[in-house]
Amino acid sequence: MTLEEKDKSSRISKLFSALQSPIRLKILEILSETKRPLHIAAVSRELAIDYAALYRHVEILQEIGLLEVFDVGRSRVLNIARPDELKRLLMASEAL
Repeated sequence: MTLEEKDKSSRISKLFSALQSPIRLKILEILSETKRPLHIAAVSRELAIDYAALYRHVEILQEIGLLEVFDVGRSRVLNIARPDELKRLLMASEAL
């Protein structure tokens, strides 16, 4: 296996590892349904989980490139980074 193949495998593994969490999938679902950026506190309330716990999930999704986090004053706003790719990925998973 070449270095490039190992790197590709590693990225794919990180993606699937990040998406194995029902909370992370729900975060993406909420943001996809609204079709607009949402304040992280609003997502925290919607999921009824602690802000700090939610932010740990957000960091993982941000690390794999699915979420963008913007600082707006003292607040943080979440947005889907690649909505078309996410939609295709979720559609493919439903077809399995």
